[in-house]
Amino acid sequence: MGWEDTIVALATPPGIGAIGVIRLSGKNAIIIVNELFPSKNLLQQATHTLHVGFLKSNIEVLDEVVVALYKNPKSYTGEDVVEISCHGSPFIQEKILQTIIQNGCRIAKPGEFTQRAFLNGKLDLTQAEAVADLIASNTEASRNAALQNIRGGFSNILSVLREELIKFSALIELELDFSEEDVAFADRKQLNELIQKLQGTTAILLQSFSLGNVIKNGVQVAIIGKPNAGKSTLLNTLLNENRAIVSEIAGTTRDTIEEVLNIDGILFRLIDTAGIRNQTDDVIESIGVQRSYDTMAKADIVLYLFDVNTTSSEDLMTAINEFESKQLKYILVGNKVDEEDNLFHKKYLNVSDILFISAKENRAVNKVKQHLFAEAVQGNINQEATIITNARHYEALQKLAVSLLEIEQGLSNNIASDLIALDIRQALHFLGEITGEITNEDQLDYIFSKFCIGK
Repeated sequence: MGWEDTIVALATPPGIGAIGVIRLSGKNAIIIVNELFPSKNLLQQATHTLHVGFLKSNIEVLDEVVVALYKNPKSYTGEDVVEISCHGSPFIQEKILQTIIQNGCRIAKPGEFTQRAFLNGKLDLTQAEAVADLIASNTEASRNAALQNIRGGFSNILSVLREELIKFSALIELELDFSEEDVAFADRKQLNELIQKLQGTTAILLQSFSLGNVIKNGVQVAIIGKPNAGKSTLLNTLLNENRAIVSEIAGTTRDTIEEVLNIDGILFRLIDTAGIRNQTDDVIESIGVQRSYDTMAKADIVLYLFDVNTTSSEDLMTAINEFESKQLKYILVGNKVDEEDNLFHKKYLNVSDILFISAKENRAVNKVKQHLFAEAVQGNINQEATIITNARHYEALQKLAVSLLEIEQGLSNNIASDLIALDIRQALHFLGEITGEITNEDQLDYIFSKFCIGK
């Protein structure tokens, strides 16, 4: 990888802007910039200071810039870091980058600044991954989850688990050293209590992943129903814009239309589908109907919209049976209700939990939003709680749960200390995989390759 190299990258998005920030990190970062900055000797300046002046290549003036110095170890990467704020012309940015490269830098790989921060002990692996999540966050909920992990919420929990396991591991290893003298250093009862405590914490973290997945990736909602049920009208009303074409002609929607709706910090990908009917002579409409079934099968939530004036209780039960046979999560919405009365409630007495709305009149549509949010979140989002959003963490926690169960069973069966010690080492291994105490270069390269260049 060349960890001794000094690296450089544009840290702001490419394109025209007011300013661009070019970041360097490495042992020669300050030396290289100092050669191009005749206004002041940067080598003699204090860390965390700003300096204004012209950047020059020989006698050619490249730009007037602001240079920020962060000397090791008090920097993001733990190395000497220099950030050059120049004017936001792509030409100027490229000119400065090429000049710096000619003076001994190389272009940083994706995520290499954060990878160096991890390798230099400035962040653990969970915090480093949270940096990428924070950059990619597009809702309040995803931002809060990423910030909680950057602040070390997840790391602190894992650190406590690891320290307590290490303590008992050391006592059991000590027993093995004195095995001939039959001396017991580790209290099996306390160890059993600790394992149960760790199992509870691990279970809570694992359970949070379903919510974390919703926060990070959003929820796919398929709006399903027969032709002219009002699906496109509902989509337009939810979005508060005329996104889908609406007409009285059955089968107007031929293909899926996808839009994103933010409900209380959760992104819902609403997919308006072609009306489902069994018989149609229109080839294109038939293709659209098949796509509707495909979308329904992949959706996290099916929003089944039906016309209360034309849908019988038997028709509705047929749709419900289909959803339940396919184990789909669904919400029933009765549309085209002129006013709130008991007529429709009486019509569908054998069906509970129906939302009655008028999409065209925007009546009770907020109930749909509330139910979508409730189905997705399954409770309130605790902004201070640690929520698992990373599939790698989830997989390692699953393996940790298995190891803890093996330790518990071993204690119950009074197995030998050396086997208990082996199980504890395995549990510590999975904890170390999450935080990065135990890792390999290929795994790190894969994780940080998903970062943007310049971070």
